[in-house]
Amino acid sequence: MKRAIFPGSFDPITLGHYDIIKRGVTLFDEIIVAIGVNSEKNYMFSLQERMAFIKEAFKDEPRIKVVNYKGLTVDFCLKNDVPFILRGLRNPADFEFEKAIAHTNRDLAPIETVFLLTAAKTSYIASSIVRDVIRNNGDYTKLVPKSVRIKQ
Repeated sequence: MKRAIFPGSFDPITLGHYDIIKRGVTLFDEIIVAIGVNSEKNYMFSLQERMAFIKEAFKDEPRIKVVNYKGLTVDFCLKNDVPFILRGLRNPADFEFEKAIAHTNRDLAPIETVFLLTAAKTSYIASSIVRDVIRNNGDYTKLVPKSVRIKQ
């Protein structure tokens, strides 16, 4: 069984993430959406909220699992027998950043990174932009799956 991890903070999950996961599940038997926990980061949404947003978005897709983890992504991969890391690329800056991480990961463990280009219609969306829209009471619903709803 070909398994891949799609790691991130997903604060919150965006339509760009959603697109990569939906397309990734056509390439792999299982996608593990893994929410990395970083105690030094201030999140807008709690870990429980982020997990719930993703689980609800993919409730009808049994091949997509949602977990959280601490530490290095490659350590998670080794402990859970996951040989692939799935990443989305929006632009050349993403590529340069992700390339460096992929090379480092490959030096640390026999883990292969697979890149998918984001769809043109979602390539501008970033979680940081979504958070800014939310903070300023804008219509964030055009940028995230329907499962992401803010309690006002």
